[in-house]
Amino acid sequence: MSWFPKWQPYSGQIDHRPVSTNEYLPVGQSIVLGIQHAFAMFGATVLAPLLMGFNPNLAILMSGICTILFFMFTGGRVPSYLGSSFAFIGVVAAATGHVTGSGANPNLSVALGGIVACGVLYAIIGLIVMLTGTRWIEKLMPPVVTGAVVMIIGLNLAPVTIKGVAGQPFEMWMALITVLCMGTIAVFTRGLLQRLLLLVGLLMAYLIYAIATNGLGFGKPIDFSQISAAAWFGIPSFSHPTFDSNAMLIIAPVALILVAENLGHIKAVGAMTGENLTPQLGKAFLADGLATTLSGSVGAPGMTTYGENIGVMAVTRVYSTIVFVIAGLFAIFLGLSPKFGAVISTIPSAVLTGASIVVFGLITIAGAKIWLENKVDFSNNKNLIVAAVTIILGAGNFELMFGHFNLGGIGTATFAAILLNWFFNLKKD
Repeated sequence: MSWFPKWQPYSGQIDHRPVSTNEYLPVGQSIVLGIQHAFAMFGATVLAPLLMGFNPNLAILMSGICTILFFMFTGGRVPSYLGSSFAFIGVVAAATGHVTGSGANPNLSVALGGIVACGVLYAIIGLIVMLTGTRWIEKLMPPVVTGAVVMIIGLNLAPVTIKGVAGQPFEMWMALITVLCMGTIAVFTRGLLQRLLLLVGLLMAYLIYAIATNGLGFGKPIDFSQISAAAWFGIPSFSHPTFDSNAMLIIAPVALILVAENLGHIKAVGAMTGENLTPQLGKAFLADGLATTLSGSVGAPGMTTYGENIGVMAVTRVYSTIVFVIAGLFAIFLGLSPKFGAVISTIPSAVLTGASIVVFGLITIAGAKIWLENKVDFSNNKNLIVAAVTIILGAGNFELMFGHFNLGGIGTATFAAILLNWFFNLKKD
């Protein structure tokens, strides 16, 4: 079997059957869909570095480069976008003493050393999976576990998303209007327009917000002056890692969380596409590990496959991996263009919150879809307890501490799911 598949032109009707991973749409449609994927990842990929004190422009640039790297290493067989991982936020704060969201991180290089170490560990796990097969990791993380892990990724981020507009009536209404715009496109349109519900819905909400604020005087108006002041082209500043043993010990174990996250994402995509992507797990882990290593070595956050883009695939039913190359190239363009970055930065937080509500909800439902597709039996108390405990730990952001290492809500829930499933399986049926 060749490393890359033989891509075929899509022969179906755009709103009748899904577009497979080895198919491609006409150039114009592919470009627009790729841009939508870039927009879907944008909010989280920018927010994560801002919270850790990293350069968001560099994070966007590296997300595009790493997505294309992932495409190459997986032979173009796994439709995924790589962006800044939220799993690093807690451990970076613990390792550097940086308060999240408080500006530039003065100990950035120490955090980068830990991220590089994490990427190397993650890549080694990928190599082991490639050499030994996937059976052991599938036994460790069956559908009841992966479905729950995918669900909590969406549920865990929900409170943070809502908090951004809480107590601000106008912003809360605008977030709901954004949800309504996207929902309207999803339900009342067909064909390509329906598949672009996130991008078109975002533009509709942006226009409504501009009219309500800049035109009618409600809420905080959009400041367009920063766009004219920004340069058209500029290379973001790079940073170098410092390898501190304590920081490496704190940050490197995040690799286990990324493994669980990536596994859950690939299972979710496999359930949606109807294709068996499990044989690609080792390559995906290796690619994500190398991407994290590369990203950390130049000053950007660790990378992970993005649930937001799984949400986009869930509603568009376009799984063509070619679209992700276009998304990666567009992200590189964004990272090298302060002017375009300034345009994107004018998107109001209320509109981004509304978009996040839709996307994180779609991630959560993708987890439930894993359960449905694999016919997980919840009359079995083992499955019931594993799923129930995992969801509450993740949604409640139950953060377990091991010395200075904060496992985080998603990490705690992930390991709880794995360990509970292993423990309950000691009982023979």
